[in-house]
Parts: sequence; C-alpha cells; structure tokens
Amino acid sequence: MKRLLNTLYVTSPNRYLALEGENVVVFEEQQEIGRVPLHNLDSIITFGYTGASPALMGACAQRNIDLTFMSGHGRFLARITGEVKGNVILRKQQYRVSESKEERLKIAKNFVLGKLYNSRWVLERAVRDYPMRLDCEHIKTQSRRIAEAMKTVTQYEDAVALLGVEGEAATLYFSVFNQLILQQQEDFVFQGRNRRPPLDYVNALLSFSYSLLAGMCASALEGVGLDSYVGFYHTDRPGRISLALDLMEELRSVMADRFVLTLINRKMVTKNDFIKKENGAVILTDTGRKTVLSAWQTKKQDLIRHPFLEEKMEWGVVPHAQSLLLARYLRGDLEEYPPFFWK
Repeated sequence: MKRLLNTLYVTSPNRYLALEGENVVVFEEQQEIGRVPLHNLDSIITFGYTGASPALMGACAQRNIDLTFMSGHGRFLARITGEVKGNVILRKQQYRVSESKEERLKIAKNFVLGKLYNSRWVLERAVRDYPMRLDCEHIKTQSRRIAEAMKTVTQYEDAVALLGVEGEAATLYFSVFNQLILQQQEDFVFQGRNRRPPLDYVNALLSFSYSLLAGMCASALEGVGLDSYVGFYHTDRPGRISLALDLMEELRSVMADRFVLTLINRKMVTKNDFIKKENGAVILTDTGRKTVLSAWQTKKQDLIRHPFLEEKMEWGVVPHAQSLLLARYLRGDLEEYPPFFWK
C-alpha cells in the first residue's frame, strides 16, 4: 500500500478495499492493514482480482475519485469515475498538444533525454561494478559519446533530427551491450538489436521484456485518464500504443535491459528456455516465459527512490508516477514534464 501524489496504490494482489465512514480500508485475509481518509485522495489504483466493495465504488464515484483496477501483471482492467471528472478535459488537452509540432517536440525531447541519460547510467554502473571484467575504456568512450549526444537534444527543432540522434545513441549503447553479459557467454551472444522476429536468445528476452514494459506503461497512462494511443514522440498508427511507447523510452534501459542482464548473469534462464522456429525466430518456451514473468513480478516489487519526487516506491509504480507527472504537466501544474533520471 503506497500513497503518491494523492493517489493510493494497492500493489499486493490479495488485498480487498472497503468503505468505513469516510475512509478507504485495506484488508488482507480479513485483517485490516491500513486506512486512508477519502478526502486525501484523487485516485485509487489496485492490482489484482480481490476487488472492492460496492459501497466504496459508489463513494468514489460520488466524490470524483478514480478507482482503477489492474491485473496482477499490471494490465488495465477497468476504471470507475464520477459523473463529472477532468479526464475528458485532460484528454482534450492531450489531443491538442499532439497536434502542435512545438508542444509535441518539447515533450519528446524530455523522453529522449531520459532515455540517453539512463542508457549512460547502465554503462557507467557496469564499469563501476565490474572494472576487472570489462573493457572499461571502450565502454566509457561510448558513454561519453552518448553524453555529447545529450547536449544536442535541446537544440533540435525537428522531430526527424531528434529521432536521428536517439537512434545514434542507441547504436552506441548496444555496441557494448554484449560486454555486460558476464555469464553463459557461449549461449547468450548479442551482436545487435533485431526483432520481428528476434533471432537470438538475448533479443528474444529484450523483446519480451519490452512488451511487458509497454503494457505497464499503457495501463499506467489509462489509469490517470490519458489516451495511450496518442503519442508525442512516436507517430500515431492504428493499433499502436504510441504514448506508452513514448513513456517507456526513458525506462527501457533501467527496467528492461538490466532485468534481461540479471536473468542471464544469474542463470535464471538458460538456452533450454528457448525454441527456434523454422523461420529463424527465437521464442521463449512456456516454462521460460513463466520464469521470466515470475522474475518480472519480483523486479517490480524492488524499492527505489524516485529521483524527482524523492519518495520511495516500488519499480512497478514508476510508470504510474511518470504518468501522473505527465498528466500534471498537461494540466498546467508543472512547467515541463520531468523525465525519469535514474541515479
């Protein structure tokens, strides 16, 4: 149970929410574990299938408190809102901004800055932790080149140019990614990013992890009332969750890439957890997929300190925190969208 920016997050799947007086009460196995006054909340987000009482649902609707239900894996299920709520106004503002080249670019730059900063952090952290096992000078050189690219991001006045510098930085980052694989090096070899389909074990893990992260980001955006299909950096395309892809850019390296490295380096997955299809595609077996999903759930429960909010939270809550910050920026409560700069 976690309060953040007037939002209550109930992250354990076996907790039930009920109304008692003017309070939302959280139960686990029929035992009360906490309560929060309703007047302190703007929204409640609960993960799991245990549910909430009809009385609480009605009280939230009457008081314009969003009550959002997520699956245990973070997939958006449903949201209860009151008769009058700012979500429509928020989405209209989102659509207006999405049609403005200048406004879109302003937000897109911060997404890209977050991505480049966190990519550098992953490389610098690896050099710090394993100085005797890595070609530190090569990795530091690529890190410095990414830092130089960061300095140019704010200068661009065109989305195509921004996409170009982001692509160049990604190439620099992935050029040394294979060095970060310290175990099972004969089986897990990364020679570059490939997808649709992934053609090796590492890319199969990256693609699967990115899908999990994209789903989390889409659910988080829907949870605060934003349209996950209307982005600012990724162009609109039927069926593509463009805003979720925007949001996940700054989280890819610190949430998904480091997760994949952990799976490999701790030998949580092996080559036996994959199968190769006739077209060359490499995919996880059912057992491998269960292993990855279980580890992902554990990863989401790890505590961190949010660099902007300066509050402790679980990794799984970070996309929700960023979604709230994006919504606040669109409402005019923040001067700019603060990207997630991991420290």
